[in-house]
Amino acid sequence: MGAVHVHEFMSLDGVFQDPSWTFQFGFPDRLGERLGAVTDRCEGILLGRKTFEMFAPAWSGRTAEDDPGAPFFNDSTKHVVSSTLDDAEAVWRNSEVVGPYDAEALRKLKDSVDGDLYISGSGQLVRAMLADGLIDHLHLVVYPIALGTGDRLFVDGSPEVTMQLVESEALDNGSLYLDYQPKQ
Repeated sequence: MGAVHVHEFMSLDGVFQDPSWTFQFGFPDRLGERLGAVTDRCEGILLGRKTFEMFAPAWSGRTAEDDPGAPFFNDSTKHVVSSTLDDAEAVWRNSEVVGPYDAEALRKLKDSVDGDLYISGSGQLVRAMLADGLIDHLHLVVYPIALGTGDRLFVDGSPEVTMQLVESEALDNGSLYLDYQPKQ
């Protein structure tokens, strides 16, 4: 049985939408090492439809020379949770639609994958999976900026989820890397 690892870039006030605002802080080598360690243990990617449709044009044309993460994103199987997308493979190679959100179907997917699964973005999916106890690691990179507006990962009305900090590191660009697991 694989684990589900979620990675999110987040502002101090919880905004994770369109992380282009992170560019002003640069991308330190240590952050690349941290994210690489997460993706290295993952055999597949799990995405919501909106994030899939944003990632496909951004990643599908990249090579390892462009970005060391490109082989992972392009060669791994992408499992897309969607009730409206019909043919993910036509959009981005190695992609399949798993259907609308169904906690039991995602448990079965998690159990059927040889390694772990990686999620980035996909806020609606992540919120539902957190509520259903399907997230094993929540890797947050918190940047020293409050944006004031934008979609937040944790929204009003979400069920309470208690996590425990497993690991943390202050990065030289002022951000914090935080690895949380559900509290047992």
